[in-house]
Amino acid sequence: MLNFSTIETLDRESFVRELGWLFEHSPWVVERAANYLPFKDVDGVLWAFNLVLQDASMDEQLSLIRAHPDLATKAKLTDASQQEQGSVGLDRLDPTRFELFQKLNSAYKSRFGFPFIIAVKDNTVDTILQAFEVRLMNDADSERREALRQIERIVFHRLKGALGDAH
Repeated sequence: MLNFSTIETLDRESFVRELGWLFEHSPWVVERAANYLPFKDVDGVLWAFNLVLQDASMDEQLSLIRAHPDLATKAKLTDASQQEQGSVGLDRLDPTRFELFQKLNSAYKSRFGFPFIIAVKDNTVDTILQAFEVRLMNDADSERREALRQIERIVFHRLKGALGDAH
């Protein structure tokens, strides 16, 4: 298992190899964050990730957002997404709720051109459904920014889990 003392001693290539999975199919974020090595603490790692996201072009941000799966999907997920969605029961919805998620996923993607992203570890099925309803009323720019904030939370939880919650 990783720990922070291991991370702070990693060279650029090892840092990317060990943490590239944190961002859904987008190791470029970790590659760019490696420019800030070495880090004094986990907050420094997260700061570098967030700085990379803020400095990324609109196309890069949208590419990252679009790399995320729909919620409650039957499609193949990365191990991290599968674990996260399963942790709140999105892989075990009854048929009525599953259909509701499909309808909301479709409406959201149709409106914004990218999937609905939320840090499921901060939520329950009910709060996710509520967030869908509220966020469907937002404008596209607000939703892009919110998706990036949610990705930051997802990465926070993934990094915390990779470090065994002890940092």
